[in-house]
Amino acid sequence: MTPSFEELVAEASEASVDGWDFSWLDGRATERRPSWGYHRLLGERLARASAGLDVQTGGGEVLAGVPTLPRTMVATESWPPNLARATALLHPRGAVVVADPDEPPLPFADAAFDLVTSRHPATVWWSEIARVLRPGGTYLAQHVGPASVWELAEYFLGPQPEAARHRHPDDESAAARDAGLDVVDLRSERLRMEFHDIGAVIWFLRKVIWIVPGFTVESQLPRLRALDALIRAEGPFVAHSARTLIEARRPGTAAGPGPGAA
Repeated sequence: MTPSFEELVAEASEASVDGWDFSWLDGRATERRPSWGYHRLLGERLARASAGLDVQTGGGEVLAGVPTLPRTMVATESWPPNLARATALLHPRGAVVVADPDEPPLPFADAAFDLVTSRHPATVWWSEIARVLRPGGTYLAQHVGPASVWELAEYFLGPQPEAARHRHPDDESAAARDAGLDVVDLRSERLRMEFHDIGAVIWFLRKVIWIVPGFTVESQLPRLRALDALIRAEGPFVAHSARTLIEARRPGTAAGPGPGAA
């Protein structure tokens, strides 16, 4: 028997959204993955690095899944529940988790790392990334691109024309160059997402809080009821995520084999 609207709302409202694990959506929502395989690239680069920094690591799930970490590995995070989760996952791997407010300056010395990484950072402080990279060091990251999941945002908020430029790859690469970095790779893709029930929508918006800022079930109840009816009548709600792969290198010669070595 198909759960009622009220049952789906209650289930999604009570489920934990700590960390950066989306397995709660298994069977309820899907998202196509970028063709470049960020996790594989991350593993390859970290295996060749001597000192790595993962910025805004979330709950540490992505970094913890990498087979080999460098002998010096640090991760930063700002949200207390994620800090506890990341610490539990990464300390057994020998990585240090540092509480950081996600604003300049990064709490590290100049030229401290030969590899800086980040998956879906909320903000990118390019001058700080350039500062903590060694000459020849690399920033490798997967960013959220412009107008990501904006079909869902516009359903609740109305037209958002400014979203088309926010986090645009061209702007991000220009900011990297302004900070003194050489952009050596830049790729972007839009990827199909499907939400199969209203519970998946609610849980997603509770977790990814910037899609519909200030979202609560109570404030959006009429729209949620209407969307529930639409999904039941016509099938999954379709949106598209935007992802950007960016690799930027600090000019200079690394002291030894660096993350970009052949």
